Parts: sequence; structure tokens; C-alpha cells
Amino acid sequence: MSTSVSAVFRELVAERLRGIAELTDAQADALESHYNLLNKWNRTLNLTAIRELDEIVERHYCESIFLAAHVPAGTLRIADIGSGAGFPGLPIAIYRADCRVTLLESHQRKAVFLKEAARALQNVRVLARRAEQVNEEFDVAVSRAVSYSDLAASLKALAPAAVLLTGAEDPPDELGFVWEPAIPLPWGKQRYLRMGRRS
Repeated sequence: MSTSVSAVFRELVAERLRGIAELTDAQADALESHYNLLNKWNRTLNLTAIRELDEIVERHYCESIFLAAHVPAGTLRIADIGSGAGFPGLPIAIYRADCRVTLLESHQRKAVFLKEAARALQNVRVLARRAEQVNEEFDVAVSRAVSYSDLAASLKALAPAAVLLTGAEDPPDELGFVWEPAIPLPWGKQRYLRMGRRS
């Protein structure tokens, strides 16, 4: 990864998050390190289909930090369901170092990537299993780009609170949560943050 691309990545993240969240140099360094590793691994393991830098910054990193900025205050245990390439869990862990984040990813090779990506983060652990196989409770469950039908099997059991990045479709009653009004994301259309409490 060339220095120039890394520099542009940092500039874009700072620009897109202006007025939303301010990152320290250490947080920006950690996001940049993840981005560089993601690009390296993505050549052999399909971690993300998004290739354009602008879209990577907005969809992966800025949406995740936007979610992190809406996680309640306090030292929380957070579960990221279907973490994939680490979104939103890794940026949350970087932005909210006071929280402990568990990345749940059943795809074994993606879990290997997550362990490598989280090596320098003391507040992250990776569980290479399906969310419904996890027998512990967290304070908050988060997820991005996981269907409501896939969340239905585990969300209510994992945590009393949920923060999701979703499309326009409202969460179904089967999830067992009472949802606050959806918050439109600042970038693009038909992307929403949804916060809910177990009913």
C-alpha cells in the first residue's frame, strides 16, 4: 500500500466524519493499519466486494464510527454479529477503547483475518462460530449487512440492547426488540442506524 493512498484514506475518513466524530492520531493510525491489512488480504480472500476508496471509507469505516458514536456511554461488552472483515466491530473497538468487543464470525478464514487485524487491540477477541452458538450475554449487540432473518436466531439472546446498520426495511417484530426512530446515515441513501431494546 503506497503512502499516498494511505494518506488519502486518512484525509477522507477525517473529512467524512467532520462534525460527527473526531479521531485521535492513534485512532486514525489503527484504522489505517486495518485498511492496509484489508487490502492485502482481499487479494486472496474475498473480504469486501467494494473496491473504490471513497465507498470503502464511507460504507465500512465511517458507518462503523457513526455507529460507535451512538453506542451508550460506559464500559460495555459488545458483540459484533457476522463481523466479516471487521465491520462495525473493529472501528468500534478503536473508537471506544473503554469497551470490550467480541467479533463473531463463523467463516474460518475470515476469523483468521480478524485475529490478525485485532492483534494490536487489547479490547478485542474473535470467536469463530455462529452467533446462535455463543452461550454468553453482552450489553450491546451490533451488526451491519446481516439480514434480519439471520439475526432472528441470536439477537435477543445475546444482548438486551442492539444497534444495527441496515437498509430501508424496518426490523420485524420477530427480533423481539422495541426500536427507536431510524436515524438516516449522513452518506448516501437508504442507509439507517437503528437502536433498540429487548421487549
